[in-house]
Amino acid sequence: MRRVARAPVFLALPARHLGFREAMATDGFASLVREDTPDVILLRRGTEVLTEGFRDHPAAGVIIAFTVDDLDAEYERLKNEGAPVTMPLREEPWGERLFQITDPNGVVIQLVAWVTPEHA
Repeated sequence: MRRVARAPVFLALPARHLGFREAMATDGFASLVREDTPDVILLRRGTEVLTEGFRDHPAAGVIIAFTVDDLDAEYERLKNEGAPVTMPLREEPWGERLFQITDPNGVVIQLVAWVTPEHA
């Protein structure tokens, strides 16, 4: 579950670039689905379904990560589609290859492939 200020803005990125579809939506709530991954639930910040102490707090620092089979192909596809790539393709020393795209609400979506670390 992710709290965003502008849920319709967030919905466009996963639908256009990542193959999700909107399963249901009302004012302040949206559910995105795809057959091969868990659902993504979005709640508008301030909505009453959130506990009072959390209603107006953005979920800062959250990354939604998806493991993919062909990271290089996904990177090229998303760049060609004009997706907002905010961290270019890179490899971490612990064996994680990744890149990130970010929606206008600041939601970071990270695509990941695991490789054997160089110094394992």
